[in-house]
Amino acid sequence: MKAWLRENSLTLVFSLILLAALVGQALTGDSSYNESALDAGLPTLTLGQYIASSQFAVDVAENWQSEYLQFLLYILLTVWLLQKGSPESKPLDKAGRESDKEQKVGGHADADSPTWAKVGGWRTSVYSRSLGLVMGLVFLGSWTAQLVAGRSAYNAEQLQDLQDPLGWGGYLHAPDFWNRTFQNWQSEFLAVGSMVVFSIYLRERGSPESKPVGSAHTSTGVEG
Repeated sequence: MKAWLRENSLTLVFSLILLAALVGQALTGDSSYNESALDAGLPTLTLGQYIASSQFAVDVAENWQSEYLQFLLYILLTVWLLQKGSPESKPLDKAGRESDKEQKVGGHADADSPTWAKVGGWRTSVYSRSLGLVMGLVFLGSWTAQLVAGRSAYNAEQLQDLQDPLGWGGYLHAPDFWNRTFQNWQSEFLAVGSMVVFSIYLRERGSPESKPVGSAHTSTGVEG
């Protein structure tokens, strides 16, 4: 058990942090919603009701979709695009999908390579793009969840204000949907771009996201 905990500590810690953040979001979101509801003379929600509400769902979904979009774009763009001096970039001579030998597929696979990397054909082709495919599917799923929950939350406010609710097409073109979307996208793109540039000149000893402390600023694709 001790060895398992050590070998999976990164995933376990991030899972606990995620759970704690969701609990914090639920508690503070419910409190904020009920304060607004009391001021407007509307019914309040219990914590369980708030967690099951569209208000909570849309806030979670809009953050998740932007995170997975960030990773999807980063995974795909770093196949071809480079940044001299950054450990977040491949070496300057490695742009592209690389050869079968470099990627250890088909006849170049190792004994312990994944089965689908060895067999060739459509299975190896799919497996070689599986990370981007899964990230893309999760992004589309969470973005769809944002659309569904966001429309429900928006229409609830419309009805409270004695305004007509919006259909799917109307909400898809509404400022509320795109404001929620763009305010998350821009923060994700800023964070990734900053990481790429800062890691050229700054170091974090022992982190695989940083170059070795003594590496030259021009060293590219080198991890510590």
